[in-house]
Amino acid sequence: MSGTALVVGGGIAGLLSARRLRQAGWDVTLAEATSVLGGALSSRFLDVPSISQSGTGCTQALELDGGAESFAVRGTAVRDLLEELGLGGRIVAPAPLGSWLHGPEATVPAPRLGLLGIPGDLDADDLARALSSAGLERARADAHAPMDRWTEALAAGRPVTVAELVADRMGEEVLTRLVGPVVGGVHSADPAVVDVERVAPGLLAAAVAQGGLAAGVAALRGGATPGAAVAGLEGGMNRLTTRLVESLREDGVTVLRGVRVAALSRVGEGWWAQISDRDDEVVRGLDVDRVVLAVDGSTAWDLLSPLSHGVLGEADGPALSDGVALATFVVDAPGLDAAPRGTGVLVAEGTDVAAKALTHATVKWDWLRDVVARPGADGEPRHPHRHVLRLSYGRHGGGDEQLGPRSGDEELLTQGLADAAALTGVPLAEQDVVARAVTRWRHSIPPQAGPDREATDALLAWAAPVPGLDAVGSWVHGTGLAAIVAGVEAVFAADGARADLDTPTKNDETNEDGAP
Repeated sequence: MSGTALVVGGGIAGLLSARRLRQAGWDVTLAEATSVLGGALSSRFLDVPSISQSGTGCTQALELDGGAESFAVRGTAVRDLLEELGLGGRIVAPAPLGSWLHGPEATVPAPRLGLLGIPGDLDADDLARALSSAGLERARADAHAPMDRWTEALAAGRPVTVAELVADRMGEEVLTRLVGPVVGGVHSADPAVVDVERVAPGLLAAAVAQGGLAAGVAALRGGATPGAAVAGLEGGMNRLTTRLVESLREDGVTVLRGVRVAALSRVGEGWWAQISDRDDEVVRGLDVDRVVLAVDGSTAWDLLSPLSHGVLGEADGPALSDGVALATFVVDAPGLDAAPRGTGVLVAEGTDVAAKALTHATVKWDWLRDVVARPGADGEPRHPHRHVLRLSYGRHGGGDEQLGPRSGDEELLTQGLADAAALTGVPLAEQDVVARAVTRWRHSIPPQAGPDREATDALLAWAAPVPGLDAVGSWVHGTGLAAIVAGVEAVFAADGARADLDTPTKNDETNEDGAP
């Protein structure tokens, strides 16, 4: 089947949807409300003072990822897409140094064999360093404690929160020191409200099958080394967006920027869309056979609830999250050369640090370190002590008092420098900073639990049987590029664009917004 299609939203889910539709023979229009395509997979340029080949001063335009800078390698959906687009040769692994966790009690190395911070090896030296002797003894009780409670929960399909499972199997210290920073830093949420299946699909089943939570983690992770769960692209993940946009243009997809779909109506078996500019002036109406919503859940609710004839009620639907703010610093700091916190730090709530994560990007990615150091003709780096640090701010439901996208640049940058020093243990002052920037990603955190999640699920249930309507994106498939790409591929598999698709995973433990 083919016809005309409208893709609403130009993030990675929208771009991939447009590509798959066009490959299946559809005449596709994509509408993006902003001027930027790719969403969180776009780039940010910083003007950085440098030294030229002749030894004189100059300015380097340093291109960095503005949002996500890696992808989870569980499943092959992203890798397959990169190969398809001719980017397979650019895939790179991060440095195998591991990351750290900053909690209320201490800053400790993350378990080298872990999932969501849950250790998979209860006898590992790094676990003994991270926990007190009492906390370690409590964690080891997992190996012989009965699993009846969790076997029954799995059989009944009862939702189980991360905190509920971890506290029961391994104790509060593992939850506070290890799991809290990961769930808070990666998924921007409290472990007490996050469903295990949403952030770690298959973990409860693996734990039941293996007879313990640690054994379940080990079964899912295998013998993976630190960093092996993710990969990146030489030059940055923004290369994926660039290539996707190029492919759409080559294939004749109409791409509209700076316009939004203000309203949708059903017309017979098709759709009519009202397209407006940034001043809400109507630009045009568009008749199409199919609509793909690649927007956040709140925007989707606003477009669809008027068509539900009261089924979805008159509520406002899922609330928009504030999203995430990234404070990026380029610093000259010899103290960072030793990578004191590996590839970075994830931060639990309730600590002395406002950031939820720090990524030591020039340690994590060899290609970026080389770009920033700028080797001269003799091969020696012109800036041997130069580093890139990214700090992430904004948690779902964090309240108006938290630092995030609504905070001013100066406030974020001042706090960011202080947080970077606290998390790395390296004194950093204003004179060490050679460039800095703030990037904001509004509404980028889908709700994990509570009334907002319930409203989102109700909307998806109503929309599923509507002819000619598809919903894609993190609010549908889960956070993380791997989950989004696999989800989009599954949606369009029926169009015959691809047959060898991965089963989508709900959420992948990846650094969507700056986690190490």
